[in-house]
Amino acid sequence: MPTHPSEEEFMRRAISLSQQAMATGSGPPFGAVIVRGGRIVAEGLNCVHANHDPTAHAEIVAIRKACQSLSSPFLEDCAIYSSSEPCPMCLSAIHWSRISAIYYSTDREAAARAGFDDALLYAELQRPIALRQLSMSQVLPCEGQRTFDLWAANGHMAVQTRLASVAG
Repeated sequence: MPTHPSEEEFMRRAISLSQQAMATGSGPPFGAVIVRGGRIVAEGLNCVHANHDPTAHAEIVAIRKACQSLSSPFLEDCAIYSSSEPCPMCLSAIHWSRISAIYYSTDREAAARAGFDDALLYAELQRPIALRQLSMSQVLPCEGQRTFDLWAANGHMAVQTRLASVAG
């Protein structure tokens, strides 16, 4: 008998959490578990409705719990199992947290057919700022830059993600 649950068992747990979110009215049907060393270190189900928080997606909830549990903002040696392909916000959070691998059950097309269509967000991120649907205006860029200059002058270095540069 295996010592650690299998990938399928972790995914079944994520799917079970998605069903729990739906059954309790906590939020839409999404669930996630974060695994390190073959053990679940955190779980999350969608709590958007329960918490009145549009950022309380299952993956975000699980990331917050895992970071608290492991006393670290980085989860490099962890994997996330999500009941559905992560949305752009969750995918960003997964990158920021340095999770090493993503496993998902349903893809974004299946989510879109159920009414969870993130195509606009994916497209919006590709548009130049001036052409985006939500108005964006830069205010006091020089004053804001001074904060980053102070950060760098004190020897700090941002280390949030390790994404390779995209040649463009």
